[in-house]
Amino acid sequence: MNPTTRHSLVALGALGTLATGSSAWAATAQLKLELPRLNVAEYHRPYVAVWLEKAGESGPAVAQLAVWYDIKKSNNGGTKWLRDMRQWWRQGGRNLTVPADGISGATRAPGEQVISMDNHPSLANLPAGNYEIVVESSREAGGREVQRLPLTWPIKSAQKATAQGEHELGALEFTAKP
Repeated sequence: MNPTTRHSLVALGALGTLATGSSAWAATAQLKLELPRLNVAEYHRPYVAVWLEKAGESGPAVAQLAVWYDIKKSNNGGTKWLRDMRQWWRQGGRNLTVPADGISGATRAPGEQVISMDNHPSLANLPAGNYEIVVESSREAGGREVQRLPLTWPIKSAQKATAQGEHELGALEFTAKP
């Protein structure tokens, strides 16, 4: 890429940021979630979906943040089990074409996982308001669990929310700073 093209792209990016008028892009936001190691004979890594819903409404997802599934199965076979994350599936997962750029990924090993929400493309046009970060986990030959954390958008002050899963999810923590 020549220097003129690079400067033009940087300038266009800066104009796009100014045009949104959102201070949320200057914020740092992350979701930490723990995937517990379960003592079962045949352990399968869980499928996990993370999305946003309007607070107090059980409506469709307003933003998809992550979906972790077996992306390496031949002929896209890992998508067969996505519907086992029932709430996510009903709230917009069935309408999502996977793999989805920027949100799809492989299943994760037990332990702490981090999802950075800084400049997440799904949040670019999110209207101001109160939301819930919804995390759903489901495992083959295992259980299913859903946890919710509050989020106020745009991020104008420090936010912290925690939840504790019971079996398929461990500790969850959302933190944000302007």
